[in-house]
This record gives sequence, C-alpha cells and structure tokens, in this order.
Amino acid sequence: MRILGIETSCDETSVAIIRNYDNRSFVIEKSLIASQAAKHAEYGGVVPEVAARCHVDVVFPLLEAAGVPRDGSGVDAIAVTAGPGLVPALRIGVEVAKTLSWIWKKPLVAVNHMEGHIGSAFLHSSPQGEDYRRGIEFPAVCLLVSGGHTELLLMKNFCEYELLGRTRDDAAGEAFDKVAKLLGLSYPGGPEISKQALQGKRDLINFPRPMMTDPKDLDFSFSGLKTAVAVYLHNQPLPALEEGAEGGSSVADICASFEQAAIDVLVEKTRRAVEQNNPKSIIVSGGVSANSFLREEMKNNFAPLPVFFPPLEFTGDNAAMIAVAGAWRASRKDFTDPLKLEADPNMRLV
Repeated sequence: MRILGIETSCDETSVAIIRNYDNRSFVIEKSLIASQAAKHAEYGGVVPEVAARCHVDVVFPLLEAAGVPRDGSGVDAIAVTAGPGLVPALRIGVEVAKTLSWIWKKPLVAVNHMEGHIGSAFLHSSPQGEDYRRGIEFPAVCLLVSGGHTELLLMKNFCEYELLGRTRDDAAGEAFDKVAKLLGLSYPGGPEISKQALQGKRDLINFPRPMMTDPKDLDFSFSGLKTAVAVYLHNQPLPALEEGAEGGSSVADICASFEQAAIDVLVEKTRRAVEQNNPKSIIVSGGVSANSFLREEMKNNFAPLPVFFPPLEFTGDNAAMIAVAGAWRASRKDFTDPLKLEADPNMRLV
C-alpha cells in the first residue's frame, strides 16, 4: 500500500509518501518538511494564524516537489493529521486532504498526531534499521514527549492503547521552551537548553522533581519546575549570571540542573510504568526524544529491556510518521468520510 501523508498540526508543513509492506516494514519514498521556526522566532513562539498562512503558501508546492501526480495515480490512501494541534494550522492540512480524497476517490485516514509520533519509532533510514525496528515487541510502554504533550501509554498492539499517565499542566517540551525564554535563549528553546547544559553542572541547583511522592502515580506536572527556575532567576538575575561571579551559577548550570530535573521525572515515571505493566519494549518519541541526555538516561536505566527512539530526523513533526499511523489504520479499514472530517485540536488517542 502506498500512503500519502500530510502534516500541518503546528509550525511544520510536511508531505511524505511511504510504501507499507506490513505494519512493521516501511519504505520512505519522499519526506519533505518546510519549517516555520525562523518566522515564529520573531514572536518567541508559534502564532497559530501565522502558521496557518504559511501552510497555505507551501503545502501545494510541497505536494508537487514530492512528485505526487495531479490525478492521484499510484496513491492508495491519504493520511492527514486531524488533531491534536493548533486548530487554524490543522484545518489547512485537513481541508487539503479532504479535497484530494474527494477528487481522487481515494480513502482518507484521520490520524491522531500522537499515534503518528509512536509510528515514528518504526521508521528507519537503512535496511539495517528495518531489522532493528522489527525488534519492537508488544506490549510496549510508550513515553510521548513533545512541545504540547507528555503521556505514558501501554501499546498492546497496533492501534490498541491504554493511557497510563499524562501531564496535568505544562508538557515537558513546553517547559523547556518556557525556561529557555526566561533565560533569554533563542526559539525553539529545547535544543538551546540542551546545548547550554553540556557546559553546566547538573547537580549544582536542586530544582524540584514534581509529583514524585506517590510511587503508583504516573501523571506529570512541569509547571512547578518552570516556576522554580523563574524564582531562582528572580533571586539571581541574569546580569549577575552573565558576570560569572565566582561560586555562583551560570546560564549553563541552570540549563543543566533544569534538564537533569525534567529528565529524572521522565525516567522515573517510565520506570514505574515498566514495573506496573511488565512490557517487552519501551518506545520514546516526540520532539523531546531528540534530547541526547534523555536518550542516554533511558538506555542506561532500562537495560536489558530494549528502548526504541525515532531516527533524529523524524523526532519532530513530519508527514512520514503520519503516513505510518495512517497505514496501520488503513490495514484495519479505519477510513473517514471526507465530507464529515473536521480538525479536532483536543483529539485524544485513548
């Protein structure tokens, strides 16, 4: 089956074509992404209406660049992110997919963005990678960490999930971005914090690890950690940090200590989920899964249980992962009427 994927949930416009041989084996024929990061850096964050206008400008040129025939020949199904996400942005991809589905008479799959992130762990960039991805066994504990979501799921099989825990306020990636903004770092903030943290002392500042007292609790909260950084900066303002006073802390130290606290929580909650559910695999995906320290800590803490991450190029929002999830749903004949589909910014996977 040949799947056309379309992704416009936030600030990346993406189009991909993948060929599906079974639910574990995919060949990426095309994967194109037009990032809006530079545009939104002017505002210090994503502006939904601006994102939508940018999607309109590039989505059809991307389809042409991907070599998608204007009559849809060779495409067996269309998969599009229907939610969750920013509703003005989501609507662009959804309306494009609905139109193509109707004109081409091709089946349409409405994909949950978070299931797409799970699907990204099944993507690979080489034949050796395909064998590696086949090692993902069920049940699998899935840690989904992105700018808008932090969730723990038990994946029992393809398209079969149980929600174990989710954030009650800020997502992990959102906390990274907000702390970066407090420190005056450029947008997007997550990669900047990780870069700074490489030069800092991880044990210098004892920032809180929220919601860790109940050993059975698998929910998250990162707003208090973000506030703790804000309070620390209030007591030790940035000018003093920049002077690098002896015995004090630097921006790099704050980044390292914050990153350590956030990742300690992610690892500990995953450990609890593993103990309670006895999975055969762990999947870590979403934009924050690109964090090298998170990858290192997950591998070190769960061996010999295998931990699977997406290739770095597929950790962010992309249409290839949407096509993978679309292929899973298409194999179950889980199609959507193009005349009834609407973007759902609060779409739940479970």
